Amino acid sequence: MRVLLVEDEIDLGAAIQRSLKQEKYVVDWVQDGREAWNYLDRQPTEYGVAILDWMLPHLSGLELCKRLRKDKNPLPVLILTAKDRIEDRVEGLDAGADDYLVKPFGMLELLARLRALQRRSPQIQSTQLAIANLVLDYNNSTITSQDGNGNFHSIQLTAKEFQLLEYFMQHPNQILTRDQIINRLWEIQAEPESNVVAAQIRLLRRRLAEHGHEKLIETVYGLGYRLNAPHESK
Repeated sequence: MRVLLVEDEIDLGAAIQRSLKQEKYVVDWVQDGREAWNYLDRQPTEYGVAILDWMLPHLSGLELCKRLRKDKNPLPVLILTAKDRIEDRVEGLDAGADDYLVKPFGMLELLARLRALQRRSPQIQSTQLAIANLVLDYNNSTITSQDGNGNFHSIQLTAKEFQLLEYFMQHPNQILTRDQIINRLWEIQAEPESNVVAAQIRLLRRRLAEHGHEKLIETVYGLGYRLNAPHESK
């Protein structure tokens, strides 16, 4: 899941980004409302959730939310603010925010609210994805594989491997190009090496092969990669 974090308090933004990355989210963090809008305008469907501070330079989180709703963008939005009056909460929700978190807050609460919000995302319709005896659980960021006896075994993946498999499982039987994978799984500020996608695919295939899924991800030469899901999978 890719998250847009817009927070101009450096220490708080860094702490949130660190916590989100530990939970296997891809995080684009910006400190300026105008820059955030450029991100949203350039990639309107790439994000699963936006975390917006209310008070931002140039363009407030509230105004960002209003612009999203004016454009009929359903992106789930969590507003962060020190404003704790009922009137302020009403104003934020009326602007189109899905949730409202008052500073200071605990990271566990932020993560719980984020999990609730991401279930409203058009990309996610439940707490799990299940394909080809693999189960991805959004509540605890785990991947398990079911063997022939019906037993489930945990597959230990790095954050990037988890994100990559999640992306494939969200788009079964579809060809995903290198550029699509880069745009979804690497932060905008990042400058990945030219072979980074191929390298990550090799590592993920190796992990999956240990659990009998060595042929799950196919290279479609000249086009990209595809997760070949059984027709009966949902």
